Amino acid sequence: MKSFADTVRDIVRRIPKGKTMTYKEVAAKAGNPKAARAVGAIMRTNYDESIPCHRVVASDGTMRGYNRGGIDRKREILIEEGTRI
Repeated sequence: MKSFADTVRDIVRRIPKGKTMTYKEVAAKAGNPKAARAVGAIMRTNYDESIPCHRVVASDGTMRGYNRGGIDRKREILIEEGTRI
């Protein structure tokens, strides 16, 4: 059986370019809609470049931390991918 963290990583890995999901949406899809903070913690410790953690945003659309260059870099990557911000 997969761990919650592995399930979250698999979900985020499948977010297509130009799209985002909220921490809450990822948590719900992973089976625990109340685990948005846990999703944030998993993304915060993600160093696997195949997992596009920059595509996970807050429910209000704001950017949260990004360990590969900060919030400005996260915004820049999303714009480059064609995401409407």
